[in-house]
Parts: sequence; C-alpha cells; structure tokens
Amino acid sequence: MTEKFRIDDQTMALRVAKEFKDGDVVNLGIGVPTLASNFIPGDREVIFHAENGVLGYGNICTAGEGSYDLLNAGGQPVEPRPGMSILDHAESFCVIRGGWLDWTVLGGLQVSEKGDLANWMVPEKKIGTIGGAMDLAFGAKKVIVVMPHNTKNGGYKIVKECTYPITGFRCVDLVVTDIAVIEVTPEGMVLKEVAPTWTPEEVQQLTEPRLIIAPDLHEIELA
Repeated sequence: MTEKFRIDDQTMALRVAKEFKDGDVVNLGIGVPTLASNFIPGDREVIFHAENGVLGYGNICTAGEGSYDLLNAGGQPVEPRPGMSILDHAESFCVIRGGWLDWTVLGGLQVSEKGDLANWMVPEKKIGTIGGAMDLAFGAKKVIVVMPHNTKNGGYKIVKECTYPITGFRCVDLVVTDIAVIEVTPEGMVLKEVAPTWTPEEVQQLTEPRLIIAPDLHEIELA
C-alpha cells in the first residue's frame, strides 16, 4: 500500500478529548494520552487525575514555564486550577480503585478484538514496568487506548489475541489510532471513523480482526 497521511499525536489527543463530558473525572497515561488535557473547551470542566497524586490540574505548561513540583503522570509540569487537590499515593490510588474515574486513557502495544489490553511489557526487549496501568484498566468505568495503528515494521497492534503480557482483560472500550476510531462491542470491533483519504478496506488491511463497519461511518471528527 502506498504510504498515506496519518494524523499526528496532537490530533489523536484532540480526538480523545472529544469523548469527555462536563464533570468527568479522567486519568491520562504517559505519552500521547497526557496531551488530551490541552484540548478541553473553556465551557467544559474535566477533572484530570494523575496517579502520582494530583486531582484537578489543567493544561501542560509550555517549555520553560510551570513548576516541577506539580507534574502529570508523564513528568510534565501542568497548570494549577481552582479547587485542585494534592494527594499522597495511597489516596490517589483510592480514587482509581474506588471506581471514581469516568475514563482512563492509556497507550497500547496490543489491543485484542475482545478488548484485552497489553501495554506494560515488550517481551523481545525484556522491557516493562508493572505500575498503575493494571489498576487503571480495571478501576476506570471506561478505557480509551490511543496508539499508532501499526508497529514500526507494519505489524498488527489491533489483533485477534494479544501475544504480549496482558495488562487487563476485556477492559478497552474505544481505540483511537492515527488512521481510525474503533469501538469495542460484544459483537466485535466497530469501525466508527477513518482518517481523511482512508477507506474502510484500507483500514481493514492493517487490522487483524474483522471490523464491523458502522452504518454512520465518517471521517474522524475534531470540531
């Protein structure tokens, strides 16, 4: 297939942020997920949580600004907001384990057609970290995974069965990639949106499980 346009990290984060409703409590994982805090309209209040102990922070600070005493999960300085709380780790994980998160947004190595998530270990590199992802995948009401659609060598990341160690079973609700938005349902994976210039058939070629085409399939919405 001829190389085609893929949306960038900022645009994926913008698409993720569209899912959040006024008053939602949202945890953002390391990497692209953290960028979503920058795309909340001024008339919508979203309460961002980081497992390192902050609840209610704002945008990521621009380079050279902010305080390294106030960081998101990715270690980036973030803006304080009125009503923000600072928590110790035990209290912060009580928010997760107590079921208070409406959403968590995580990166992914593999997502299966049943919604299993693998994102903590790359076996061939023997690199991995057991951390908050397990709690987040289990404790949040809904889970979004945002990631490139394929590996650097073109392999599947959306797979029939995960071959990497599992972070959480049947936990993923929505997958946002650089070419598509896919919902995980009991009937299978539903292709809801495609990046500009992409066809459902082209997305299917790069996806291992069979995709169900949504009746209202359309280009990725950003407005």
